Amino acid sequence: MNLKIKITLIFFLALVLKSVAQTSWTLEECIEHALEHNLLLKDFQYNNDANKEDYRQSIRNLLPEINAGSNYQVNSGRAEDPNTGTFVVQDFFSNNYSIQSNIDLFQGFQKVNSIKASKFLYQAAKEERTQQRYLLAFRVMQAFNNIRFFQGLVAIATEQVNVSKTNFKLVEKQIELGLMAGADRYEAKSALLSDELNLTQSINQLAAAKLALIQEMNLEDTSDIEIVADLEVGNKNAMSSEIQSDTIYAKAREFLPLIKAQELRAQAAKKQVGVARGRLYPSLSLFAGMGTGYFETFRDSLGNTLPFREQFRDNFSRFYGLSLNVPISNGWSARSRVKQAKIEKLRQENNLEVQEQVLFQTIQELVQEHNALKVEKGQSDQNVEAQRMAFTVAQKRFENGMINGIELLTAKNLFASAQNENLQVTLRSEINRSTLDFYRGLPVFNIN
Repeated sequence: MNLKIKITLIFFLALVLKSVAQTSWTLEECIEHALEHNLLLKDFQYNNDANKEDYRQSIRNLLPEINAGSNYQVNSGRAEDPNTGTFVVQDFFSNNYSIQSNIDLFQGFQKVNSIKASKFLYQAAKEERTQQRYLLAFRVMQAFNNIRFFQGLVAIATEQVNVSKTNFKLVEKQIELGLMAGADRYEAKSALLSDELNLTQSINQLAAAKLALIQEMNLEDTSDIEIVADLEVGNKNAMSSEIQSDTIYAKAREFLPLIKAQELRAQAAKKQVGVARGRLYPSLSLFAGMGTGYFETFRDSLGNTLPFREQFRDNFSRFYGLSLNVPISNGWSARSRVKQAKIEKLRQENNLEVQEQVLFQTIQELVQEHNALKVEKGQSDQNVEAQRMAFTVAQKRFENGMINGIELLTAKNLFASAQNENLQVTLRSEINRSTLDFYRGLPVFNIN
């Protein structure tokens, strides 16, 4: 076989295998794929990397500054002779070299507080990234369960269509036997068409729900997805009948990344106040350096310019000293920065209290919903069973000619409505329980 043909077949086979490799997705797989391919999360990662570099640089700011320099200067016309200090009228050039170092001995602890503040901000950025990962996981879970809901609606609608088809055939037979009037055919046909329309709408809603999950996962080159899920919700991680908002809040308060991030930002703002206050104190720095140069006007007794190497050695000089800077008046700008830093500290502390309040209110609502859904679930289960029995009786009475098609349609619609409501309550209960489990610190999502 030709080598090109072999390569083409291998490449085609790889594409086929890749396309069929993932035939269905569990919730965990959907979340894992979304976390890996979400573009917004990458932006939070970049922000985290930037804060990490800021923190590292704040530490490096403690190191001495070292600068080196050199210049080449040509003088033309009347200029000062660096050799004699007198002014001459001639063209000459000079070349200087220098290196200088400076280190801060005291700056009101500005750099130390800056290191602590940048560290807190870096840690806050990491917590915010984790929070965004949790939020994405919740969105994927919601999209995943929307698919489950509409799959349930499709199943219910399909069952209703099958019942309507059976009844339509029954009506036609009854009309042929003269047991029903021709008008009954239109009632049965209308019920069948209505159920088929409802099925089509449910299928379209299911397709939209699948598209929403595909977009949350950033799944490329596909317009359909199959999930692995059981519509029957078990008692896994079942909670006790009495759950307390305060207990769940205390647990969530300990680990929730959103709260931890805001705590760290409040601590960073406190350190920024220290940085601003440091500008009010005197600063002391140590400096040292050395330099040399080459000058065309440096000549020997015979009038010859001294060689570069000799001048580089003889012109060598060094210096060192201390520099003290005492802020006396700067238009009140330093004290203004302190006030602004204090205001920012109060703002961040208030934001923390707001986040804590929102968290507690959210947990309160979840607990209230949990208690309400327990009652609704029990009543919904009973209603489904009652409507199932009522529809079964109505179906038999219709087959025996004891009721008309309108009465059967009413019973069938009531049964379908009860199934729909029960499906909603079931999935809402599962989402509510998963959310409360998350706030209780249980491993709902496998997120590192």
